[in-house]
Amino acid sequence: MKRAPTGPEAGFVGLSGLFWTVAIFSVFVNLLMLTGSIYMLQIYDRVLPSRSEETLLALTLLIAALFALMGVLDYARGRISARIGAIAQTRLDGRVFRATLRRSVLSSERSRPATGLKDLESVQRLMASPVLFAVFDMPWAPIFIALIYSFHPWLGHLSLIGGAILVVITLMNQWLTRKPEAEANAAMMDGDGFAETIRQQGDMIQALGMRRAVQERWQTLRNRALAAQLTSTDRVSQFSTLSKTFRFFLQSAVLGLGAYLVLQGEMSAGMMIAASILLGRALAPVEQAIGGWPLVQRARRGWAQLKILLEQTPDLATPTALPRPRAFVDVKEITVFPPEQQKATLRMLSFHVSPGQALGVIGPSASGKSTLARVLTGIWRPASGSVRLDGATLDQYEPDILGSYIGYLPQDV
Repeated sequence: MKRAPTGPEAGFVGLSGLFWTVAIFSVFVNLLMLTGSIYMLQIYDRVLPSRSEETLLALTLLIAALFALMGVLDYARGRISARIGAIAQTRLDGRVFRATLRRSVLSSERSRPATGLKDLESVQRLMASPVLFAVFDMPWAPIFIALIYSFHPWLGHLSLIGGAILVVITLMNQWLTRKPEAEANAAMMDGDGFAETIRQQGDMIQALGMRRAVQERWQTLRNRALAAQLTSTDRVSQFSTLSKTFRFFLQSAVLGLGAYLVLQGEMSAGMMIAASILLGRALAPVEQAIGGWPLVQRARRGWAQLKILLEQTPDLATPTALPRPRAFVDVKEITVFPPEQQKATLRMLSFHVSPGQALGVIGPSASGKSTLARVLTGIWRPASGSVRLDGATLDQYEPDILGSYIGYLPQDV
C-alpha cells in the first residue's frame, strides 16, 4: 500500500487533473502562437504580390479570432494554476500553523521568526505567477527552432546557437545567484530573529539602559541583510539584462541574415519576418525564467523548509474522547529534560493530588517550577516516568480538551 505523503506535496494530492488541464491549454496556446508568423507569411507572400484587399480582410479577421482564442486560453490556464496554489495553501494552512505552534515550545525556536506560513505563501505565489508557464512553454522552443530550420538551415543554425547561449546564461544565473540569495535570506532571518528577541525582552532592555546598544546591533544586522539583498538583486538584474539584450540582438541578427538570404533569392521576405517572430517566441520562456528566478528560488527554499517542518512535526492522531476527569493527578518518577537540553531539570519526581487538595511548589529561580507546570499541562513530555490524570496519560487527551481542564500561565505573558 502506497504511503500517504506527509510533506508539502500532500497539498497537491488529487490535483493532477488540473495540472493536465494547464498542460493541454499550454499546448493550444503555443500552437496559436504560430498565428503571427503565419499571418506575416501570408501578407508578404500572397497579399502584397496579389494586392488583394479581400484576402487581407479575411486573413485579418481570422487572425483576430485566433488571437482572441489564445487570450482566453492563456487567461484560463492562469486562473487554473492560481487556484491550484490556492487549494494547496488551503489544505496545508492548518497543518503548517499547528506544526509551527508545536515547534514554538523548543527553546531554539523561540528567538527565530516563524516562517512556515511565509514559506507556504512563497510556493503559492509561484503557482500563481507567469513563471510557472515557462515550464510548460519551454518544450516548444525546439519545435519553433525546427520550423526556422524549415525556412533555411542558416537561420536554424543561428537560432540554435543563440538559444544554446541563452540556456548557458540561464544556468549561470542559477549557479551564480544561489549563494548571494542564500546569504541574503540568512542575514534577513538573523535580523528578524534578533528583532523578535528584542520585542520579547523589551522591559529588560529598557530597565538596563540598553536601548542604544541594542538598536546599534539591530541596525548592523539590518544593514548586512540589506547589503546582501542588494548583491543578490544586482546579480539577478545583470543576467536578466544580459538575456534581454542578447535576445534583441539575436532577433535582429536573424532579420539581417534573413534579408541577405532574401537578396540571394533563397527565401521570401515573409519567411524572414516569420523566422524573427518564431525565434522571439522560442526564447521568451527562457528569458521569463531568468526574470522570475528570485521567485523560483524563494519557492524552492520555502518548499524545502516546509518539507522539514511538516515531516519533523507530523499531525498528532486524534485520541479517543475520554470522560471529564475528576482531578486525580498522579506523577510517578518523572525525569524531565527541557527540549534540546542535555541536563535534566527534574529527576525521579513523584507525587499524588486528589480532588479538593492543593499543592504548592516553591523554590529558587531555575529550580524547575515552570518545567513542572509545562509537564503537567502536556506541553513537555518526561524522558521517563508518567503523568496521569484520572489514570490516563496526558497524551491520551486531545490538547484543546486537556487545556480546558488544566492550564498554565507562563511568567512572560
